[in-house]
Amino acid sequence: MAVSLLATSEVTLDVTAPKIDSIELRHYRLELDTPFRAAWDPQLRRAFDSTIVSVHAGDYEGVGSGGPMPGWAGHEDLFIGQDPFDIERHVRVLDNLQFHYGRTWPLEVAIWDLMGQIKGEPLWKMLGGKADRVTVYASTGARTSKDERVASASRLKQEGFRAAKVRLRIDDPEMDIEMVRAVRQAVGSGFTLMVDANQGWRMPWDTTRPWSLDEAVRVAGALSELDVFWLEEPLDRHDYEALAALRRQSGVRIAGGEGAREFAELRQYIHHDSLDVYQAEVVWSTGVLRARELAGAVLEAGVIYSPHTWGDGLTLLANLHVAAAVSTAPFVEFPYDPPAWLPHRRDFMLPRPITANEGIVTLPAGPGLGVQIDWAALEPLRIRS
Repeated sequence: MAVSLLATSEVTLDVTAPKIDSIELRHYRLELDTPFRAAWDPQLRRAFDSTIVSVHAGDYEGVGSGGPMPGWAGHEDLFIGQDPFDIERHVRVLDNLQFHYGRTWPLEVAIWDLMGQIKGEPLWKMLGGKADRVTVYASTGARTSKDERVASASRLKQEGFRAAKVRLRIDDPEMDIEMVRAVRQAVGSGFTLMVDANQGWRMPWDTTRPWSLDEAVRVAGALSELDVFWLEEPLDRHDYEALAALRRQSGVRIAGGEGAREFAELRQYIHHDSLDVYQAEVVWSTGVLRARELAGAVLEAGVIYSPHTWGDGLTLLANLHVAAAVSTAPFVEFPYDPPAWLPHRRDFMLPRPITANEGIVTLPAGPGLGVQIDWAALEPLRIRS
């Protein structure tokens, strides 16, 4: 695949903008009344944390969210006094910070939201999108029994979703294949199924080894017979050549790249023909500007850009806006797994949860991300160091 990730065209917006005058990080924690047993995490989750970054320029405010952005404190002066629309400059600085500290892309999302507030346009339109509707798949996340997952998939179909993703439980591939077989029988042939193997990365306390290529080939073959649309993260995220070999040998699309820390990792996937579906997440991996660049290269290669979105409501919104503008994927991820994971948990920082109607999300009509944060309502959940 002879495809390069070319530099993005310069972002030019005919706006006289006030300068950035303040940046603030706020950390929040929603205690979960019923703990969440995530398929990818051996530890039971009893709380859901979110960090929200707000950027001000005059009377305008932009917001983004994601991880806690370690190492950020003390670097505000790199942005204060700058034109918010000088986005390529901001991305270079954020890349420098990410090299030294943690993931910085929530701030880029906040700057894009700020630009949208100033310009009076939603993010999807600023990025060149033509419509505010995104077709989504229900992305399940809880570790459940086969019978519970079958019942869940049947309910999702009844709610109007046309596609869903089920996550394997890591421990026994044969049991997981039987679970997917039972789900396929329950939802029928007209329903699209994706499968996440959770082998690409591990939580810090999870020391189990990822699958070998032979194990992945065996699972992929079985899933191909069940008409699975894609198999996600079936091997270690840096095993580019093995992923490419699996892609050649399997009859199912191979997806991955959701949390690539460096853009060079995504270039490696493209160089090795490793993936059919590129899932680099806007907040976790690329930022907005580079998401557009990646999507262009992926589409040129004739494969799929469908970003990972598992996070809070602002994270979901950022990815949906970008997908609405640059993705031609048949479905984009929508974290939803009743009763374990519902919009009121995922979107606790939003004035109202994001919902899907018959498997379609209509993005908010307001500028930027389209939401305004009620800071006073969130104050009881704030974590103060």
